[in-house]
Amino acid sequence: MVELLGGKYEVLELAGEGGMAKVYRGQTHGAAGFTRPVAIKRVLAPLSQNPAFLKMFVEEARVVSELDHPNIAQIHDFDRDKSGEYYLVLEWVEGLTLAEWRQGYRAHGNHTPWTLTAAIGIEVLEALHAAHARQDTDGRPAPIFHRDVTPQNVMVSNCGVVKLTDFGLARAMDRSSITKPGFVKGKISYLAPELTYEAEPSAQTDVFSVGVVLWEVLAGEKLFKGKDPLKVVGTIRDTEVPALTEYRTDLPVRLREIIAKALRRNPIERYKSSREMARDLAALLRATEETTDSHVIAQSVRWAREQLA
Repeated sequence: MVELLGGKYEVLELAGEGGMAKVYRGQTHGAAGFTRPVAIKRVLAPLSQNPAFLKMFVEEARVVSELDHPNIAQIHDFDRDKSGEYYLVLEWVEGLTLAEWRQGYRAHGNHTPWTLTAAIGIEVLEALHAAHARQDTDGRPAPIFHRDVTPQNVMVSNCGVVKLTDFGLARAMDRSSITKPGFVKGKISYLAPELTYEAEPSAQTDVFSVGVVLWEVLAGEKLFKGKDPLKVVGTIRDTEVPALTEYRTDLPVRLREIIAKALRRNPIERYKSSREMARDLAALLRATEETTDSHVIAQSVRWAREQLA
């Protein structure tokens, strides 16, 4: 039986599931046989019964829909189904998550190319800068901090375009203080140390998360790992980061320095903004002869997908 949301969004199949929502591949149906692929995100049942979460989810769906940037997955619609459950309709990104992209290289016994990893990191940082620099209708600063930058929330499309997802859910989770491990499966490993002490999110907390993501994509290993969430929190607070040279020897000193700065325990010692970190990565890439444009990234996505088949 075809499930049609809002009279026009057909739910086709489950595409993924995280700690807060399920994502379905869907299709928009319009006049004269018009169709368009979309992603449909539905809040998980336990959270759908949480009034505080839902209130913030609704608010953030509205706010995040105002973010217009090529590296941010766009929200097309927000509504309720017949049972009253909220759902988001977003652009469908055909490609791989950054986690899958990394796994494709690992499956072939290779490291991810550091130049492409840096190029992807720049696009993620630019997306974050757009959110951090947001202003309200009166021109006053009204930043949105992601708080949930992970390899699973970075999409790399078949066309080589990088998209950061899950702004709304991540912010709603933060605002409603949902911190139990059962709700944030795997997310704890990407938190900045100060967030484990319930500090307010900031540009520096997102920069730290990007540092973790880049470290993991380059090393091919988890940085802060463990089955016990409390132990993971302890390792984050200690912020003892193994040298990337323990995992590979081809990384430029400057790249290691950039990531190390993003991963400083004290937020004051990190980059002051995501754009500042992006500029340092861009300067590093300009000093190389490697091509890192969208065409090359697209080729790498297709190659990684073949390794996962």
